[in-house]
Amino acid sequence: MILGVIADDFTGATDVASMLVRAGMRTVQVIGVPLDAAPAEVDQADAVVVALKSRTTPAAAAVADSLAALRWLQAAGARQFYFKVCSTFDSTPAGNIGPVAEALMAALGCDQTIACPAFPENGRTVFRGHLFVGDELLSDSGMRHHPLTPMTDANLVRVLQAQSRQRVGLLRHDKVAEGADAIRQRLNSLRAEGVALVVADAVDNQDLKRLAAGAAHLPLWVAGSGLALGLPALLAERGWVRLDEHAAQLDRLAAPAAVLAGSCSVATHVAGGETSGAVVQALGVHTLRIGAAICPGVPWTQAVAAPGRPPLQLALKSGNFGGPDFFAQALAAA
Repeated sequence: MILGVIADDFTGATDVASMLVRAGMRTVQVIGVPLDAAPAEVDQADAVVVALKSRTTPAAAAVADSLAALRWLQAAGARQFYFKVCSTFDSTPAGNIGPVAEALMAALGCDQTIACPAFPENGRTVFRGHLFVGDELLSDSGMRHHPLTPMTDANLVRVLQAQSRQRVGLLRHDKVAEGADAIRQRLNSLRAEGVALVVADAVDNQDLKRLAAGAAHLPLWVAGSGLALGLPALLAERGWVRLDEHAAQLDRLAAPAAVLAGSCSVATHVAGGETSGAVVQALGVHTLRIGAAICPGVPWTQAVAAPGRPPLQLALKSGNFGGPDFFAQALAAA
């Protein structure tokens, strides 16, 4: 394993894993920090995503769980790390993104990271530090009424600073557009000014690729799944991974299907992060192989079954992702 990803919820974990397999990295998702020996699929993977349920837990618990995941990933050999957060930056003034990011930085001995939840393929963009959902500021979107993490401020520098002890700054789009060298120079300037957490603008996939190249020297990224788009190619250039065009291949199954929905998001057509987590835990699933995307941010996954158990495939969908025909589309592709 080269890349270790710590995700703050289950659908967010499959979201970032989908981006990695799309680019050719063999990726496995584990549910929580493994307590027993890891399955063989983990040893054969380029990237492992640890799916936590830490997005809405008290900040101290989120920090403890995330540090436990980091220690497990380090012991398994990971060299690059990624703290996967929601593309709508779901959090409160008490945390959890800032406290977890700072704890991971301290554990890794790094003095700077970038924070970028942008996922343009699903309408999440960041400009001048403000997060947009489609054409609306985050604070004008349905997320302002979220029952657990109401997002009433679209200014991510302000949101993250309220949660963080260290200084938060901004990497503006004009610098991002100049490319990797300009990004590195600006990050170094911000470091000299004492800025440890850098919110980065991105309005399209090219911006995300520029950011990935310009921030490649940082051992930890704090991001939505979009920033993972450029990561596999960078790791391949270093000679750390060998990309595989069949990384997303799963078994073909023909079996009954069920749909469960519980999200409170305005855009919900089915499913939801909390619902997905509850279902996976009730099924006793501990490890998932990651398959091809059904839609941006949502892949088919296949549970690594215990001997004697039939194979099981799962589509774990965020409430905010997918269209009204998502599950018909998913079952047609299964």
